[in-house]
Amino acid sequence: MSDNQIVDSSFTAIINAPIEKIDIPTWCFTLPEKEYQGCSPAHIAAGFTTAPDGTRMSINVETIGGSLMVQHYVETLGEKDHLILDSDSDVFTPTGRVTIHVTWELSVKAIDKDRCEFTNRVQSFATQEMLASLDRQGIPFEIFRTQRQPMSIAHNKGETPLFAASIERHALRSQQASKAA
Repeated sequence: MSDNQIVDSSFTAIINAPIEKIDIPTWCFTLPEKEYQGCSPAHIAAGFTTAPDGTRMSINVETIGGSLMVQHYVETLGEKDHLILDSDSDVFTPTGRVTIHVTWELSVKAIDKDRCEFTNRVQSFATQEMLASLDRQGIPFEIFRTQRQPMSIAHNKGETPLFAASIERHALRSQQASKAA
């Protein structure tokens, strides 16, 4: 763990669909808001846009550990079986707004011809702005990290099987659509 890393959390779940039917970027960048909300009670809203350079972005709003977060995920790797998104996320705390850097990595690997293992990895890092805010409040970073980790890990653990189920539904809809065509 790097000096400013807050959490590195990874969980897996099974997707009952063939790997060739899974397209994580398409799922992510077309995910209906109600579907996103159904993947965690902490999920508030989701939307999609592009960065100034045209790169796809997923905008997610959620509450983790009592703090509202607005994540501006920019696609840094977009393969059907592997998506990496990076965000300098806004975190609204009782003492004000700060940013946190989050890397969200989603991947699948085939188990057999009909099933895949989905991995949902989230890494978060304190920005210099966040470190300065903690310092102004007299909060040692180690104390903040120790308190934040359980909430972030629990959130990831809870959403992983629900994301897997959503990706599975998306893959099976795509499979049904291709059969009907």
